[in-house]
Parts: sequence; C-alpha cells; structure tokens
Amino acid sequence: MLPRRDLLSGSRHPAELEALIASAERVLHTWQPLWSGFLEGSVLEEAQQRLGDLAELQLHAEGGYSGAERRRLLLSRRDGVQGCDPVEAGLGGLSLNGNFLFDPAEPADFRASLTTAGLPPQALGDLWLRGDRGAQAVIATSWALPEAVDLRVRSVPVSLEPLPLEQLQPPGRRLPRRIDTVEASRRLDAVASAGFGVSRSRMGSWIRAGQVRLNWAAVTRPGHELVEGDRVQLSGKGELQVEAISPTKRDRFRITLQRR
Repeated sequence: MLPRRDLLSGSRHPAELEALIASAERVLHTWQPLWSGFLEGSVLEEAQQRLGDLAELQLHAEGGYSGAERRRLLLSRRDGVQGCDPVEAGLGGLSLNGNFLFDPAEPADFRASLTTAGLPPQALGDLWLRGDRGAQAVIATSWALPEAVDLRVRSVPVSLEPLPLEQLQPPGRRLPRRIDTVEASRRLDAVASAGFGVSRSRMGSWIRAGQVRLNWAAVTRPGHELVEGDRVQLSGKGELQVEAISPTKRDRFRITLQRR
C-alpha cells in the first residue's frame, strides 16, 4: 500500500489525487498500466510532484500535442511500460463547426455544451477556438460522442466532426520569453495585459468571466495585486510567471515576467 496519508497531506485536489493513488495501487498490484481521464493542469502538476518520486511507479502524461495543458496520465510500474504515444493513449481530434460571426463563444461555452450533451469532462482535453468557425479539441476516443442533433453553443447550431490528431490545428507552442514592463500598479489586469499582449479592457473582461487563473485557482478580481512567484494562466495563451517586482523612482513598478 502507498503512504496515502502522507501523499494527501496538504493537497489542493484531495479527491482527484486520492483517485489517482487508488489507480496507482491497482497498477502496482496487477502490473497492468492504467490511463487516467484528462486532468486539469493544476491536478496533473500536483500528481507528478507527489507520485513521481515513488520508487516503483512511473508516470507519463499525454495531451495529444506538444504544449497541451490538459493531459491523461499513464500510471505504470517502472519495470513495465516505458512511455506511450498519443494513438496508444486513445486520443483523437474533434472539430466543432458553426458560424459564430454574430454570437462569439468562448472555450468555456463549448465545454459546457458538450458536458450538457453527455460528454464527461474527463473525456475532453484541450479545446481552442478557430475564429468565428467554431473550435477544435482533443478527446479520449474511448468515450462515445454525443448524438444530439440539436447541439448548440450559445445560440449557434454546432456539428461534431471526429478528426485524426494530425489534422488538428492546435495553438502553436511558445518558447519561454522574458518580458520586462513598467506598470503603475501590480494589478492583475495591468500586468497580465502587458504579458499576454492584449488590451487591459479585454483582459479585465476575461478575468471577470473567470477565464484567468492565478496559481491554478480561478480569480475574478482584475484589481488583485500580484507578488513575486505568482503564476497567471490563460487558456490558449500559456502562462506568465512573475519573476521580479521592484519600485521605480517615479512610484511605478518594474516587473519581470516569464511567458511560456
């Protein structure tokens, strides 16, 4: 048996981690590797930190493309499976087609509609927009797609088209980049707009809508003040880490960010 109490102590995601621990114990007992469902980036990160050092257990994460945030986790014995590719992970692509020119939707709208139609969250990986034409996503092929013929995202009828992974057009992977900016405050909306290269008003609306996460937790206050070490996540645009903050002679703040 694994040291469950120690592994769960102080966990930010105890329910999800406990399920992974149970799967790990099963793997070690049966010698049969197991895939988890898709995990949020924060859950995956914590699981890798807490389970990755166990002597007999090996972890491998797969999200369908380089840079994916949501990934499935393969648990196996260290003397067993030595990794896996996306096909073996049971991953495929999905195109959600519709005309969103007059009723733009966000990724959360597509996820909510798919969940309502019967696709569980653990079967859905990363999802990104394709302008006003809809969205694409990575899915676990072991789950049946919803058969609803009247699937809608907001007010727009949407058709579902399974695709091979190689036909997806996921967001490009960004190389880590250092950004230096001088801001009047340490407000989340000001710093994040500079780091992600969007207007402050747009960033503020994303924050209020719950689309921005701070240290993996949802945050809805644009005025939240950042400190060194904070990490800001924005789906489809990567992550910012606050590396340094120092006051200037004019009562402003010189902020160094790492974008990846």
